Amino acid sequence: MELRHLRYFVAVAEEGHFGRAAERLNIVQPALSMQIKALETELGGPLFIRTSRRVELTEAGILLLAEARLTLEQVEHTRLAVERAMRGETGRVRVGFAGNAIFSGKMIADLRRFRKTHPDAEIIIQEIAPQQQVEAILAGRIDIGYTPDNSTTTDPQIRVQQAGNWEIMIALCDDHPLAAHPHLTVEMLADEPLVLYDAHDTHENLTVVLARRLGERFHVAHRSNSTLSVLAIAAAGLGLALIPAPLQQVNIPGLVYRNLNAQELTANLVMISRMQEPGNAVSAYLAMAASSMANGV
Repeated sequence: MELRHLRYFVAVAEEGHFGRAAERLNIVQPALSMQIKALETELGGPLFIRTSRRVELTEAGILLLAEARLTLEQVEHTRLAVERAMRGETGRVRVGFAGNAIFSGKMIADLRRFRKTHPDAEIIIQEIAPQQQVEAILAGRIDIGYTPDNSTTTDPQIRVQQAGNWEIMIALCDDHPLAAHPHLTVEMLADEPLVLYDAHDTHENLTVVLARRLGERFHVAHRSNSTLSVLAIAAAGLGLALIPAPLQQVNIPGLVYRNLNAQELTANLVMISRMQEPGNAVSAYLAMAASSMANGV
């Protein structure tokens, strides 16, 4: 028994006439009659009582009509569900983020936009340190990561898309002598205990530039993969934190922010994912995020 046999049978049952059913199905009447006859032969008995003017269902035909309608409805439901999955309208997107990605606004804007266009897709978000995001993606624990650009994102299996670029600012306690200056220079950071993100390793541009400019007077006192920890260390007076500009939105008692006059020092936020992405929902998210970035939204 094939699905087309059920469709043919339902059409004849609903029309009560082979000619009208053939027109509805856009096939010739002899071919329809042959298919119905083949179905009856396979099932072992008549499904219709044929008269000169119309056809009526037998008791077996009445039963088959109910079952055939259920089967065809389920097939249509399955077809639509699979088509939606193919378009990425359903499925799951797991997003990992470094803490400062929240304050950039890019990730939140992407998530809200995707929720509006794909309301039936499941979104899971979790905070993951920058150095752990590549491993989490390759291990299949997350699909997408928002992270400061760092040396771990150079893995050939990882796709990297630019998500934002901001100036570097200094966060420091309000009673620090440098807090009296509205603008700081790199040279003013000499011998100061600095607070950096773990992502700013020795190969990362910010660390390289500071080491070149300050030489032996470059002093990293603390590192952390947590945005709140970086800011808390600075607010406690334990060091000067180098942070991306969007973090100045965070209001912490005793903490102030100052501009850093160093155009070569910037904070790059990137979105990382698998180079070969099998998930349609994830692919739809990536395409949407890339499009919004290209259009400046």
